[in-house]
Amino acid sequence: MSENNSSSFQGSTAKNKTRSIGFLLLNNFTMIALASAVEPLRMANQLSGQELYNWHTLTEDGEAVMASDGIRITPDSSMTESPELDTLIVVGGVNITRSFTRRQVSWLQAMARKHILIGGVCTGPYLLAEAGLLNGYDCSAHWECIASLQEAYPKVNCTNHLFVIDRDRMTSSGGTVPMDMMLNMIRRDFGYQLTAGISEMFICDRVRNESDYQRIPLRHVLGTTQPKLVEAVSLMESNIEEAIELDELAGYVGLSRRQLERLFQKYLQCSPSKYYLKLRLFRARQLLKQTSMSIIEIAAACGFVSTPHFSKCYREHIGIPPREERSGMRSQERTQTLTPLVTTALPGLNQKGERRSSELAMRALSEAQFEPTYGSVTLQ
Repeated sequence: MSENNSSSFQGSTAKNKTRSIGFLLLNNFTMIALASAVEPLRMANQLSGQELYNWHTLTEDGEAVMASDGIRITPDSSMTESPELDTLIVVGGVNITRSFTRRQVSWLQAMARKHILIGGVCTGPYLLAEAGLLNGYDCSAHWECIASLQEAYPKVNCTNHLFVIDRDRMTSSGGTVPMDMMLNMIRRDFGYQLTAGISEMFICDRVRNESDYQRIPLRHVLGTTQPKLVEAVSLMESNIEEAIELDELAGYVGLSRRQLERLFQKYLQCSPSKYYLKLRLFRARQLLKQTSMSIIEIAAACGFVSTPHFSKCYREHIGIPPREERSGMRSQERTQTLTPLVTTALPGLNQKGERRSSELAMRALSEAQFEPTYGSVTLQ
């Protein structure tokens, strides 16, 4: 995605305005995806000592909805009674093709006409695609539904990226990835220092970005139709440091080298040696980003005969030398010391005791006042 696309929605909300984010919970939604998306917002408020964000859970009719783990959630309101939103995120989960209704589709289309930021996490992007809201957009979703989503909605550009922020759409795969997506959104809204503080609080070693991919298990791509190919790739993945010769690999799976090469070319569109190289470089990139191992050690751990050979292959296939990959990570490290922020008193409910739209966020912020990290990040 281009820089223009990623920043085109930036600045649509005034800096001093609380961002209001709604989470539409579908039947059998994934709890970890919801928690991963909400918690960075809570921590942004705590560290800044301000109500930067408030959030609201929504269901179609305002009734409780069950997550895929069996926990039942009572929402803040129905879709039609939701407060004014700056961002709306659909939280999907299990059996997505049977988890939404036509009424939800119509409501999403109406919300899109308000020109707000609309997103989906886990399998939630499937509903956005059904509503026609991802036509012409780059999209990410959990790898379990990418193939079916692309097949059903050819105007959507499905990718293997962990998450995508494309103009006024924001889509994410599942698990803990929504946290990375929200941290990138918070960095866009309020800067790197706040994002770094949140990741520290969550003991998050690295905030992943849109250039990171989710790995789709080959068994999911091929199913049970090509067991020999799946077995060959599994052997490759288990032997990164000491690579297996292709003749030997073919013998292990009961094929000739020629047969193995034909399988790789037909189903993976590359030779076995090139696929093996990609696996080793993928492992090397993980080690560069996630460990302090030296480049010499990484080259050896990934089966390269020398550091120059490793650097040459890495530059040719990844686009930058290994040292640049690592220096790029270091340049993102926080360089400023967090300083306290003097905050004002928190407003409460109105005299009638009516529920304010930001009650959840304000309650969490109020309870966090006595935390040692409260107001520890000064917003620029």
